[in-house]
Formats: sequence, C-alpha cells, structure tokens
Amino acid sequence: MITTLSHDVFTSEWVRTNITNRLHALVILRMVIPWERIETRLAIYYHGTKGRKGKSIRMMVALLFAAKWHGWSDRQVVEQAKENRYVQYFCHVPNEGLQTFLHPTSLVKFRQRLGEAGMAVLEAEIFSRFLQAGVIEPDMALVDSSVLPNDIIYPNDVHLLVKAFNKMKQCAKLHNIPVWWDEAEVKQLWRAFGLVKGANRAEWLQTFDDLWVPALIQFHNIVESLKTTPKRRHKAQKLLDLLWLLEAQTEQKLNGEVHIPHRIVSLDEPDARPIKKGKVHPACEFGSTVQMSFNRQGFMVTVENFIGSPNDTTLFPETLAQFTRRMQTTPEAVVTDLGSQSAANFTAAKESPHVFLGRTADVAEDQQERCCKARSATEGFIAVAKHLHGFGRSLYHGFSGDRIWSLLCQAVSNLKKFIQLWAAELVSEASLEALGLL
Repeated sequence: MITTLSHDVFTSEWVRTNITNRLHALVILRMVIPWERIETRLAIYYHGTKGRKGKSIRMMVALLFAAKWHGWSDRQVVEQAKENRYVQYFCHVPNEGLQTFLHPTSLVKFRQRLGEAGMAVLEAEIFSRFLQAGVIEPDMALVDSSVLPNDIIYPNDVHLLVKAFNKMKQCAKLHNIPVWWDEAEVKQLWRAFGLVKGANRAEWLQTFDDLWVPALIQFHNIVESLKTTPKRRHKAQKLLDLLWLLEAQTEQKLNGEVHIPHRIVSLDEPDARPIKKGKVHPACEFGSTVQMSFNRQGFMVTVENFIGSPNDTTLFPETLAQFTRRMQTTPEAVVTDLGSQSAANFTAAKESPHVFLGRTADVAEDQQERCCKARSATEGFIAVAKHLHGFGRSLYHGFSGDRIWSLLCQAVSNLKKFIQLWAAELVSEASLEALGLL
C-alpha cells in the first residue's frame, strides 16, 4: 500500500540554512513538476490496504529524474541524495534516517512495478505541464529516426554459441543439475579461437556447432522433464526456445545465408537487431529503432521504439498523428528527411500548410530556407539526445526496458530544455506565472 499525499519534510529553517541558491536547477524543477498529479496517478500500482507501506512515490520518481538528469546509476543517485543537499531537497528525502533511507535495488523494483505504462504517465505529466503553461509551442513538427543501441558487445557468431553454453550452465546450476558436456574442451577451443588472427569463422563455427547441437538436445530433454515452480519452468522453456532459434540461425549461417530475418545478436538482448543508420562510424549499430519528433524549440514531443529497422516511410504518418494529438493542433510546418518521401506521406500531412520531406522543392520558395534550417536543427536535437540525454545507449534489459529507458530520457530531456530556456530568459511571464515561478 502507499500514501499519496506527501507532506513537506523540510522545515523553513532547514531550507534557509541548506538551500542558499534559490535559482538552482533542481530547486526550480521541484517547483515546476506536478508532484501531486503524479502521485495520484501512480497510486494505482499499489494495493490500497494490503502489504507493507511503500516508499514515497514522490521520492522514488524524483530519484529516477535526478539519476537521468546527471547520468548517475541507482547506487550513485542514492549516495548523492545522502551527500548533496540540493539532490536531497529535490528528491524530498528527510534528514531522519538519511544514511539508510533507501537501498539502490528499490529503484529497480520501482521501475518494474510501474513498467512502460507507469513511465508513460511520468512523461505525459511533465509534457502536459509545460504544454498547458504555454512553454511548448506547436509551431513545427520535426521528425526523424535513429538507433537506440543496447549495452552489448559486438556480435560474434562463435561467441554466441559459447554464451549459449554459459546460459545452459546457469540454468543447470539453478536446478542442481550437473553439466553434461565437456567444459574443458569448450574453453580450450574458445581460447584457441581467440589466439588465431584472421581465423576462418565458418570452420570454427562448424567446430563449435558440432559440440553445441548434442548439448542442446540434452538440454531440451532436461527442460521437458523439469520438476520446478511454474515461474522457473517458464523461464527455462523461454531460454530453450531462444536457443533453438539460435541453432536454426547457425545452420543458416553455415549454409552461407547472409540476410537472416530477426537475426539474434545477443542472448542477453534477444530483441536487439543489427541496424544501419547514419553516414558516420559505426555503420551498423545493435539495438532498436527509435522514432522521435520535436518542435522547433527542441522539446521532444513523441518517442516510439520499434524492433528492427522499419521503413521511415511507414512510420511517418502515425508519428505525425501522435504529434498532432499531443499538441492538440496541426503544426504549421512538417519537416523530415528523404527517407519519408512518398505521395502517401504528403497526403498524411496535407493539413499542414508547409510539408518538407527532404527536398527544397517540397515547399514554396519563401519557406525553403526556414525548412532547411529546421531540418539541420533536427539532426542537432537528435545528436544532443544521444550524447547528453541518454539515447546513446539503453542500459535496461529487453525491448520493454528500452521503452522505459526512452520514456524516462524523454521526460528529463524536456525538463532540461525548459531549464535551458528559463536560464536564457526565453520563457514568457505568462508561462512562468502558470508554473508558479512568479
């Protein structure tokens, strides 16, 4: 169960003594974020009367935001809350029991509890707050896609089979089953493979596959006769299905096939795919596709994740529709690249006066320079998102983890954009008043 109404845990004397910079970014954000609405909407993820009383929703959400803001891990943000008064103030962590107020793993459980739907609530509340206050302008829709890489090593077909042996070993250890293959031989072959420069990959893959197939068949028989809890059995069966898919793809590789649909590049991230994006190194990244849209100010309006590399032409209409729904109005101009160039997409964007799909001839002459600059700005916004706002690599597991990561990064990206505009005095007085900053 959870308490939704958080009382202020800091006395006025404590604030005067410790929070001397009233213009600190975290102090401003503490005033801007709609904590009460967030707490009320997230309370549904807790039972109303049963169970141990949970940690303050406001505190947990603020810790997630602070971690993303600074690029900290769960452990680091908890330590910072103990040492940094501004982080403590923003995260609403009381002095009482400060040194033991939270174990870092609680943040993992909190994210799992909320899932994608809960993270979408956080992002939506932040966005709605700025939109209703008039901070976000619905002038232009800037659309493009990129890759959200997963935290995996560069794929190696031989290493995937070695990793598969390790996965089976972990499962066997969990169920107290002795290893049924020659571990020493596998290790010796793996060491020999690593020492041979310019190795013939096909021959080595065949060598490892000859050891792998009998071990996989035995693992199949073990899973079929496994007596354990339903949860553990489901996990073992899921692993078995993944390993059989790996074996099928290994056979395709040995037969000389190059283009393999839904190719597995990591057993830890089975939803990751090889994706070619951009014009600079690396030519290929491994993860999921992320489709983003911005307004001209640089606020991130929509973010969607996709497995593999769907065609930008097919993604564009729904992205534009989502942009319009979020902004509650049709954008004056729509700007994207040549990847979205099609007659159908011009039709999808027909409500907008100016539609620029990568060619200057798409718009009137008096709009060409404006749209070209907006297109260049889109590349800059994505570069900032990847290098400064967390979209350079997802550290959460699975496609669901990528979605949670993206939503958190989107929310914090918009918070950072607001602080940037506020510091540059580009937020109107009416918006500041609506946000309670005047």
